[in-house]
Amino acid sequence: MSGDVILEVKGLTRSFGGIRAVDGLSFEAARGEITGLIGPNGAGKTTVFNLITAVYRPTAGTIRLEETDLANMRPFEVVRLGIARTFQNIRLFARMTCLENVMTPLLARVRYGPFQALARTRSARLEEALAKEHAFTIMRDLEIDGEASRPAGTLPYGVQRKLEIARALACSPKLLLLDEPAAGMNDAETHELGETIERVRRDFSVTIILIEHHINLVMNICSHVVVIERGALLAAGAPRDIRGNDRVVDAYLGRPGRASRK
Repeated sequence: MSGDVILEVKGLTRSFGGIRAVDGLSFEAARGEITGLIGPNGAGKTTVFNLITAVYRPTAGTIRLEETDLANMRPFEVVRLGIARTFQNIRLFARMTCLENVMTPLLARVRYGPFQALARTRSARLEEALAKEHAFTIMRDLEIDGEASRPAGTLPYGVQRKLEIARALACSPKLLLLDEPAAGMNDAETHELGETIERVRRDFSVTIILIEHHINLVMNICSHVVVIERGALLAAGAPRDIRGNDRVVDAYLGRPGRASRK
């Protein structure tokens, strides 16, 4: 793996019975950049994320984060290595406050035990205070700190998406996987989200892989785009090259005057 590559996927395959959801896929993600992962519905994009995060195990192929092979790892081990993700369907704790949602992964890593927590020892109180401060700082950076005390389930949809990203950032990832973060958003919300994602990449020094059907968002913020169809690589390259690729246009983007499958 070259020094500017943080994630390397080689020959990745995942079969479910007789169906190959991912079929010999290979691609790389450059450190500190935003890589788009696009393709028609059912192309296997979310399955790729599930393989990277060890929700599924590959039938064949390898996944490496920097110099570490992710084979045979469990999901919590992948998180500890520095990979965090969001999901197509928002998975917040609706009745907890926004601040508590962001604190959740931080409190999962505290060094005190159940007794210290119940007894409210000085060390337990200190670690909780530090977790609260860290979570609030992340929310402030994403400009949602004003919602800190509000139950997450009462937030507008677009703010919930930002909150989910904030919670993922609380895991201190090297690599952040965003699965259709702009789903259900209008054009103005999508544009604002794009600015947020770029700011996250810059301010948190994190590499991002983005699954998204809003093609303009992908083309505007991604430096590299990987296109898959039926689980296999269709094309990869800079956004301008992908827009001009006849195979991609025919399989996914669509041509003017013809219905697009975006």
